[in-house]
Amino acid sequence: MKKGDLIVGLDIGTTKVAAIVGEITDDGIDIIGIGSHPSRGLRKGVVINIESTVESIKKAIAEAELMAGCDITSVYAGIAGGHIKGINSHGIVAIKDKEVRDTDIFRVIDAAQAVAIPLDREVIHVIPQEYVVDGQDGIKDPLGMSGVRLESKVHIVTAAVTSAQNIVKCANRCGLNVNDIILQPLASADAVLTHEEKELGVALLDIGGGTSDLVVFSEGAVVHTSVITLGGNHITNDIAVGLRTPSAEAERIKQKYGCALASLVQKDETIEVPSVGGRKPRVLSRQILAEIIEPRVEEIFSLIQQEVIKSGFEDRMASGIVLTGGSVILEGMPELAEQVFNTPVRRGAPRGIGGLVDVVKSPMYATGVGLVIWGSRMMASSRFKVRDANLYAKVKDRMKEWFGEIF
Repeated sequence: MKKGDLIVGLDIGTTKVAAIVGEITDDGIDIIGIGSHPSRGLRKGVVINIESTVESIKKAIAEAELMAGCDITSVYAGIAGGHIKGINSHGIVAIKDKEVRDTDIFRVIDAAQAVAIPLDREVIHVIPQEYVVDGQDGIKDPLGMSGVRLESKVHIVTAAVTSAQNIVKCANRCGLNVNDIILQPLASADAVLTHEEKELGVALLDIGGGTSDLVVFSEGAVVHTSVITLGGNHITNDIAVGLRTPSAEAERIKQKYGCALASLVQKDETIEVPSVGGRKPRVLSRQILAEIIEPRVEEIFSLIQQEVIKSGFEDRMASGIVLTGGSVILEGMPELAEQVFNTPVRRGAPRGIGGLVDVVKSPMYATGVGLVIWGSRMMASSRFKVRDANLYAKVKDRMKEWFGEIF
């Protein structure tokens, strides 16, 4: 990409919509604009109200445009939700001319992609894990190698067609083109994980407002992705019910006084809790608040642990677990996670960027910054098309390829 090019990441979350503008520089990426607005039209990471979502996106984009001093016309959008499924697949082809060319790599990835996918789902990502040439495994880039048989191991991420279309529709109604749709935890991983962690093996847990997203890396490649529909909103809801206070106040109390581990709270600490229906506020022990939050956070961690065990990669996470997303700012999160997972845990904030670093250096902006980093890697800015158009383009490209090989 050229120096001075702008890339915009649009993180459409359950609790907030964040638009982050990055500029390509000689040293990498500088963040030059941020816009954030509360999100009203999503539930558990999925759009349930187009009008409200469009309104939130417009306000976040306007704020980012103002800060960056530019017009935003295209974005890289994130997707999450319980409908996300990840599977590992394997493809084999014969190498033409005994030397691996680009066409062979395309064909072997196509072969690995040939799995039965229901009509109501579409493939969002096909991520190569490794290639095998004539039985020699662990190859990251086989281009130019000699051999007769090429295999590829890939991780395929699929999503509900309608959910992806609704995200594109919301962006289009704000006058934005969607360059690509990216799975949110994969984007977050780009922003917060180091190369060494990915090589050694690490799990990234992105706890947002409506969903908790898991992505597991081993030997530098994605080996497992999953999303569970529990997040920070459930903690807020528990506080609202447990302390009999309005949801907005519960959110404020959670952010200001919340702690995920009751043993970290002093016995004599107190908080003031507003009541509903015009009753007088009450003074309660902060310990009570922590005792409401801890079981819910423990439940989220336990469900994620079950996911990790089910994936079969729990022994491959030598670097431990990295927590990111807005909900992990809560005090005591890493300590409780270490107790549940019995492995080292750290909070992850965006790294490896310039510009407004102090503003985005928070786990809540990990996805937005990650989308900008992902966008900078994806040089081609092909617009996102729905399945039928994709299919037509694929067939056309395939025919061109065949004719190229015949003549």
